Amino acid sequence: MSSKTKIVKFLVELSRIIVGATFLFSGFVKAVDPLGFTYKIEDYLIELGLTHLFPLALPAAVFMVTAEFALGVFLLLGIYRKWVVRLIFVFMVFFTPLTLWIAIANPVEDCGCFGDAFVISNWQTFYKNIILLAGVILLLLKWEQITPFFSKKIAPVAALLTLLFGVLFSLHNVYRLPVFDFRPYKVGANIPQQMFVDPEKADVLETVFIYSKDGVEEEFTEENYPWNDSTWTFVEMKTKLVKEGEKPAIEDFAVESLYYDEAGGDWNIGGDITDIILSEPSYTFLMVAYSLEKMNLKHLERFKEVHRYAEENGYSFYLLTSSSADMVGEWEEHHRTGFQFCHADERVLKTMIRANPGLMLLKEGTVLDKWDGSRVPGKRWLEEEDWGDWV
Repeated sequence: MSSKTKIVKFLVELSRIIVGATFLFSGFVKAVDPLGFTYKIEDYLIELGLTHLFPLALPAAVFMVTAEFALGVFLLLGIYRKWVVRLIFVFMVFFTPLTLWIAIANPVEDCGCFGDAFVISNWQTFYKNIILLAGVILLLLKWEQITPFFSKKIAPVAALLTLLFGVLFSLHNVYRLPVFDFRPYKVGANIPQQMFVDPEKADVLETVFIYSKDGVEEEFTEENYPWNDSTWTFVEMKTKLVKEGEKPAIEDFAVESLYYDEAGGDWNIGGDITDIILSEPSYTFLMVAYSLEKMNLKHLERFKEVHRYAEENGYSFYLLTSSSADMVGEWEEHHRTGFQFCHADERVLKTMIRANPGLMLLKEGTVLDKWDGSRVPGKRWLEEEDWGDWV
């Protein structure tokens, strides 16, 4: 084997490992949280004005993460080399220009290519795809030099097992909470700490004053603005970002109470109770239902049991939703739960727990446990639980 052939062989195997491992990792971390990927697809559909395709978002998410994971495994194993490389090439030809558009137009803050496990910027995603595309082109030209690890007889079995794992693993994480939680509301996380960032590492901001003189506008700082010069006319004041700093893991967690106005006969938004929830020294149960309209009612009785248990033992219980106050009124009129309703941002609620509804247990702002609707503990289990273990 000549030195040139050895170099080509090395580059082919290197490309195979880089491309295959990237596809495997990207597919796996999104399969861990297919609902999160579904929400990301919905964000794109909103930007494109294709909201009527929302029902296809979840099936598309499961299909894409399974395909991405399987192609990565197939490439690493060297099975069906020719067709796998071709499919990956088609994949990259589609997504590379798409990520360029995302980087330029910036419809979402991050493309979600690695889910919440590893967040990179839109431009970093595009550069990553350029590198992958270069490797895929080499593999497309030299696919025969990819070393297979299985014989043709074993390849179908390996392919079937890979596809089954991808589909079943994704579906498990749809109907149950993700087996791995990469979000800032994971069990063990302290929400107030996740909302904090060291002031020395935060954004550096500057207050700018705009004044006008003889029809010409000019910017001034707090040190030199012409406050005592009557020839200048104040136009506006704004804040300018001088240097971007670190962002807290949680930026928008805010909860407002909802109350029924007997005089008006309707539901209204009350005050902010975020600090009350996060500083509660005892246990706090948060029933999270980002949409009451879409909520699965199958296990509502379990939540009622938890609510009764909380009331009997002096614990707090809140239902957090992004549904309108009118919708809350209609829902409560029909179900008569007696829950304390609160309003929060839909995206925040979807991030807190991948279920509609789900249950989160807090103590002093720390997430002690989370359950999807089908796994919510019953009153009997709660009564038998040794609560000292939660401290």
